[in-house]
Amino acid sequence: MDLCYTDYSMKVIVDGIARAAQNIYGIQVVPELSRPDPKFGDFSCNIALQLSKKLGKNPREIGQAIADAVSKLPEVYAVEIAGPGFINITLADDVLLNLTQEAAVLHREGQTIVIETNNPNPFKAMHIGHALNAITADAIANLLEASGGKMYRVSYHGDVGLHVGKSMWSLLRYVEGDPSKLDHIPAGERNTFMSKMYAEGSRAYKDDAVAKAEIADLARQSFTREDPVYAAVYETIFLWSFEQIDAIVARLGNKPVVKRFLESDADARGVTIVRNNVPQIFQESQGALIFRGSEHGSFDNAFVGSNGLGLYAARDLGLMQLKNEQYHPDKSYIVTAVEQKDYFKGVIAAAELCFPELKGVTVNISSGTLLLTTGKMSSRDGDVIEIGWLFDQIKQAIRARGGEVTEAIVTGAIRYEFLKVHVGGDIVFDINAAVSIQGNSGPYLQYAHARACSILRKSGRSENTDVSKAAFDDNERTLLRKLSEYQEVVKRATHELLPHHICTYLYELAQAFNRFYETSRIISDEREQIRLLLVRQYRDTLAGGLKVLGIEPIESM
Repeated sequence: MDLCYTDYSMKVIVDGIARAAQNIYGIQVVPELSRPDPKFGDFSCNIALQLSKKLGKNPREIGQAIADAVSKLPEVYAVEIAGPGFINITLADDVLLNLTQEAAVLHREGQTIVIETNNPNPFKAMHIGHALNAITADAIANLLEASGGKMYRVSYHGDVGLHVGKSMWSLLRYVEGDPSKLDHIPAGERNTFMSKMYAEGSRAYKDDAVAKAEIADLARQSFTREDPVYAAVYETIFLWSFEQIDAIVARLGNKPVVKRFLESDADARGVTIVRNNVPQIFQESQGALIFRGSEHGSFDNAFVGSNGLGLYAARDLGLMQLKNEQYHPDKSYIVTAVEQKDYFKGVIAAAELCFPELKGVTVNISSGTLLLTTGKMSSRDGDVIEIGWLFDQIKQAIRARGGEVTEAIVTGAIRYEFLKVHVGGDIVFDINAAVSIQGNSGPYLQYAHARACSILRKSGRSENTDVSKAAFDDNERTLLRKLSEYQEVVKRATHELLPHHICTYLYELAQAFNRFYETSRIISDEREQIRLLLVRQYRDTLAGGLKVLGIEPIESM
């Protein structure tokens, strides 16, 4: 990984290596530093191996000549040559300390960015697959924000179409012409009730030809809602849905959205876009308007049905237009399940042909597949695991290990278990591992932060003590070196939009602190001030990383 040289001292070292190569060998180079195993120093450079091919010289000889020049820099404590010619550099203690306080690299400063941070549909229960998408998108939004982007978190929901028809088929039978029957369903049971209604409609659509025709008509009515009973039931379930969605998304730790887009907002626009681009982009096929996505790495897909109504893809075109009019984004991110990857490849290709000025703006990120012991989940037949089940399971597991249940710890456990895996990779959610305070989990890191806070409280010392000129012993320096890696990790995570890099680093940092704590007494030691500085830096680094992940750094457990 390339490192960021925003710190003045690091830039001096990189420039010193480049200058030595120029002065000694007359060659201009752009050196790159990497992090070696700690026993070899703080940074390593392979420039000697690169130059040996051009100069026809032994790389160790080249490395030693450059090392001799670099060793004279005041920022450098020691330089050694290792292996075939790697230049290993150990920084002066004050320089390493400065790296722990390095400012973030705002490489997206000036960019306007839109991202959908939740998109569950109303009229259906919110399940744990929705939770994965919402948490992943929110964490990516945090990374984009950490790199300087001007963020607009939005959401997008299907308030019309077939899924509404399936739910309404069951709901209308339930109310039997009296929408007030819905008033008797307790608020805490509404999510499950909506799930049951959708599941019944889905099965009927699949198994009963008469019901299928009725559901198709009810789907059409979702656009008009001319029948008063239909409209009353629709409005009630619509309200319930978003009460549930907003409450659950907040419990997941997501930041609020600034705007909620609905499919009904985008539908007419999308149909118009499609019709205006026939036949050059869309072609008629058996009455429908299709896009030949197979020519763009996707699949052929209907955007407008043979009945003249817009389909999902047309609405996504309309949504892109709405986002552009509202925010004029430089980038617009959509986080979805991996099953929709090819679908969005085709939609984005069609959009860029319709609006060439938006080429490269919309990016689809696949969140991967969430697995439990029962296997993969699906919402299309209503057979889903509701998010409420996951909250309850996490609470039970925390109690089982003797822990105190708080919303912050429950949220931290869920978010971290999702985010510690590479975005797009399969996640096998282990309830007990998610709540453990011994392993790689959110509560473990929250406990680590609380422990650091406890040490600092017990010390009773001011946080303004100046030890910038201190010399660090080996154990202190090992922890300090790990702390100095934080902004490099953040830079990598923000460039790649992969939160798991921060998860991995924070876990390794907590382990490094545990090793330090086992060997280095802090309170009442003659080196107390220096070690408290490290504890404070450790606490602040943990807090900063957890906040990027959307996890609350708690102060006591």
